[in-house]
Amino acid sequence: MGGDVDPVDDRTVARVTVTVTEDGPYLVTGPVTVAYQVIATDDDDASWTWKQGDTVATRARFLLCRCGGSSTKPFCDDTHARIDFHGTETASRAPHAEQAELIEGPTMDLADADALCAFARFCDGHGTVWNVVGATTSHEARRITAHEAGHCPGGRLVAYDKADGDRPVEPDLDVSIGLVEDPTESSSGGIWLRGGIEVVAADGTPYPVRNRVVLCRCGASSNKPFCDGSHAAVGFADEVLATVDPRPDGSDSVTTPEV
Repeated sequence: MGGDVDPVDDRTVARVTVTVTEDGPYLVTGPVTVAYQVIATDDDDASWTWKQGDTVATRARFLLCRCGGSSTKPFCDDTHARIDFHGTETASRAPHAEQAELIEGPTMDLADADALCAFARFCDGHGTVWNVVGATTSHEARRITAHEAGHCPGGRLVAYDKADGDRPVEPDLDVSIGLVEDPTESSSGGIWLRGGIEVVAADGTPYPVRNRVVLCRCGASSNKPFCDGSHAAVGFADEVLATVDPRPDGSDSVTTPEV
């Protein structure tokens, strides 16, 4: 089982699906852009925005490594079989709302499913979103709550706007796959599925489709198939990490507002 799978005609693919294979890689089916996504920081070295790196060439069906050991990252090279990788899925299959704790604010609420934390740290650089949501009578606090929750790649955090009928405040994401790079922490993060890509468990059961989720690609998560931030603890890094810069595009730094 290698990085390529027999190609299919893109015209016959109605959607993008990621299927978890038993103790093996992720099978991606459907035409989708794959690109490195770098966590960019502000003047205080806090996570504040995303910037896109190089795009990775793929076929209409391909295999992404999830054991962390492939020598052809991000693609599978069968290392999982040689190292006897155990990829048993342990994540909840309940909808986000059932997993999350609700933190109420005056004009916005915050739903927090902490098992889905991908350690991108957008949530705690500027007053921490859990505190800021309590101050959402101000425009600036509302803006920061929406920004910090919406930049959470794993969708651990979802902000809800009470002034708009409890509408979830979600970023507008194209259907795409991001390979997270975190130069500030000297680690490579998970596989960021964006725009509502379906994830199917190894037993054929689909997980709830969400706008943003992050799959583990270091092999160490205790919440497989989803990332739980273990990549930072184990020092997981691919070759691309050494080439990326945490500064936002077009500027050496960015100043963020204070609440």
